[in-house]
Amino acid sequence: MAVEFNHTIVNCTDKWASARFLSGILGLGEPGSYGPFAVVELGNGASLDFAEHGQPRAQHYAFLVTEDEFDEIHARIVERGLTYWADPFHQREREINTNDGGRGLYWDDPDGHNLEILTVPYGGWPSAQ
Repeated sequence: MAVEFNHTIVNCTDKWASARFLSGILGLGEPGSYGPFAVVELGNGASLDFAEHGQPRAQHYAFLVTEDEFDEIHARIVERGLTYWADPFHQREREINTNDGGRGLYWDDPDGHNLEILTVPYGGWPSAQ
């Protein structure tokens, strides 16, 4: 039996602002809605379902992207004046890492969630291309 990841709930202070922030940076379509959630659909059928419930606690969300998508997302991050880092601990500001022969970077969303894009999964498995 193949088990696939389907969705996760992202706790935030403003579900529509957070969902639009992420979908805008990643170059995805307008978020949808399902029940109490603002939903960002990803290319592999999984989704991030944003909800306003309690105080958000920062989580980490990583997105595997192609080389071209990386360049486009990086450009949107720079255009918006967002700070980004090469590492998850925010030590190497305005740098891009080259881990496992790919590229990666991290940035924060409005609630402090640590977002990441990478072109090669950890361990160097085949890229999203």
